[in-house]
Parts: sequence; C-alpha cells; structure tokens
Amino acid sequence: MAVRTWFITGVSSGLGRLMAEQLFERGERVAGTARNPDSLAGLRAAHGDRFWLAPLDVTDTPAVRRVVDQAFAHFGRIDVVVNNAGYGLVGAAEELTDEQIVRQLNTNVIGSIQVVRAALPHLRAQRGGRIMQLSSMGGQWAMPGLSLYHASKWAVEGFFESTMLDVAPFGIQVTIVEPGSARTDFAARSAELSPALDAYADTPAGAVRRLIEPGFRSQPGDPAKMARAMIDSADRNPAPKRLALGSDAYANIRQALTERLAELDAQKDIATATDFED
Repeated sequence: MAVRTWFITGVSSGLGRLMAEQLFERGERVAGTARNPDSLAGLRAAHGDRFWLAPLDVTDTPAVRRVVDQAFAHFGRIDVVVNNAGYGLVGAAEELTDEQIVRQLNTNVIGSIQVVRAALPHLRAQRGGRIMQLSSMGGQWAMPGLSLYHASKWAVEGFFESTMLDVAPFGIQVTIVEPGSARTDFAARSAELSPALDAYADTPAGAVRRLIEPGFRSQPGDPAKMARAMIDSADRNPAPKRLALGSDAYANIRQALTERLAELDAQKDIATATDFED
C-alpha cells in the first residue's frame, strides 16, 4: 500500500496525538497543527521529515488558509484531512457568557468549516482525498448542561452532510466521526465550564457539571482503539458517512434516532394535511 499523508488539527493531545503516533507506526506521514507545538518536540524529533508541524489557532481564518496551503506545498499531496481541533463548553444556556458562546462556535464550527474550505481547492486539484470531521455522539443526541457544545456538533454534522454531496463529483469522500465518551483529557484540558448559577445546582445541568468538574475517568471508550478505527476507516471504499465509536455512542445515538423516528411517524397525518389540496 502506498504511503499516505494526513493533515490533522489539534495534534498535541487526545485523539489527534494518538492518531499521529499510530500513523507513524504504520510508516505514514503527518502534517499536524497545534496551538502549542512545543509540546510535540519529542514526537517531531523521533519522526523527522515524516512529521511537518505548524502552530495554528483554528479561529484565525487567515492563518488557517496559510497553514493548509503550506502543508500541501510541503508534502505535495495530502490524502486525508482530519478536523480534530475543538473543545466542550459546559453549562446551562443561561449560565454561559457571551464570550464563551462566540468562542465555542468559532472553534468547533467556523474553525472546522474554514479548514475544509482551505483544503478543498487542493483536494480537487489532486482529484480526490478524504475528509474526517470530528463530531460526537452529541451531534445526534443531547444531554443537559451542554447546549452550546451540542449546538456546535449538530452544526458541523449538517454542514458536512451537505458538503459531502457537493464534493463527491471530485472524488472527495467525507466521514463524520461520532465518538462516545473516552478516557482522554477532555475534562482536564478540553472542557471549559461556564460560571455557575445557584438556580441550576439541583437540576440535571448541575449534575452534569458536578460529573465533569473533578475530571471523571470512568468513560467506556478506549481512545487508542478509537484512533485506530478512524485510521482503518480511510481504507474503506466508499467511505462511511458516519463512524460511531464506543458502546455509549451506539446506544445513545440509536435511542435518539429511534425516538425521533417514532415522533415523526406519529405526525404523518398532520404533515401531509398541510399540503395544497391539488
């Protein structure tokens, strides 16, 4: 099999870093971005010219375009673009600050969109490639206390489900990745908590906050296995439209879709009654 080149945002920790490490074990090449590239000095020294690294904050759109262009220029071709950078914002809607709302959407939604917009001209020119967009089981299922995080994931699911139709004629395939809870550093590093309001202390949103605040470590998902499944999915043709990872992702998404379908079916008569008679 030919050596592939991957572009991965948020490569300094979590799934991004695990993917990079496993890709190097397979002999592949990685163009990675991180807000703090210094944390990757050891990985960079170990893999030399197979690891191209650049600092990037995905909320900086001009920087996104510059870095993506540089990555394609450096390697000549990138086979898989992985939109991994993002974080979770915890808090009931009323508890969130205006600044937190903007930052969550700019990072998880606008950042993901702009990375792919920057990559698409290159992917079209090379007549194909893969895009993997990190969503979450929270892109199809919701729990209390995560309204903006869910909003960001539902938004990217809609954007990329449409985009995969736009780019299919160019040989570009898209997979939306929906991990469940995994034992990464989500609670310690990648989650931001809103200011707390006493009114929500004894509500479901308050219970979720108490679960996340200490950095819970009882999640069922093995992040190394999730990273491996993402890499393996790049060998499937056609690419899976969605990739659910983790037993909780499967169970929660299935329950949400089943309930949604039942609610829709119950409204069939109402829906069809609103058409013109002719």
